Amino acid sequence: MTGLADLVGISSISPEPFTLQLQNIELSAQFFTHISVSFSIAFVLATPFILYQLWIFIRPALYPKEKRAVKGAFGWCSLLFFLGVLTGYFFVFPLTINFLGSYQVSEWVKNQISLQSYIHMFIWLVIIMGIVFEMPILLRVLSKLGVISKEILKKYRKHAAIILVILAAIITPSGDAFTLFVVALPLYILYEISILVSFSKQPAEDEKVPS
Repeated sequence: MTGLADLVGISSISPEPFTLQLQNIELSAQFFTHISVSFSIAFVLATPFILYQLWIFIRPALYPKEKRAVKGAFGWCSLLFFLGVLTGYFFVFPLTINFLGSYQVSEWVKNQISLQSYIHMFIWLVIIMGIVFEMPILLRVLSKLGVISKEILKKYRKHAAIILVILAAIITPSGDAFTLFVVALPLYILYEISILVSFSKQPAEDEKVPS
């Protein structure tokens, strides 16, 4: 984060340096931390294979139209998931830890952060950002299936913006308005990309004008 801030010349996105002293209060916590982190990394790296196996499993139950709509989405799902994970790792997680790790309701209350709490926050944020980045491809598939349309996404653009700001506040509960903005902005950009890649509503057969 600091390197990025120096590169673009915006110091606001660089968290203030602070010391975070992790503590272990359980005998087996460090051992199981290694296991949980290893499983999480394995899950992220295995995402393309998992999605491919999921496609093989559900393909026989789909109609031809549904197969065409879903088939091309799996490759993009993996790419967007990895982009979301990288965004969570290099961007969202440092901002969140900086805020939560230095926040105090009173100077008399000292933070004593456990190793498990830190790792759980890390895994949750990284995975949730990977899932959030699936929004464009998910909305594209739903629009191709006729569940939603480009017109609906445009109509509720303002509602979506409010929801995405709330989601950004949940992901990075920071009192800094700029931090909230730089997290909410990528989410809204994803929504706009979803509108661009989604399909318009197809007229019903009885609504079509005869040629």
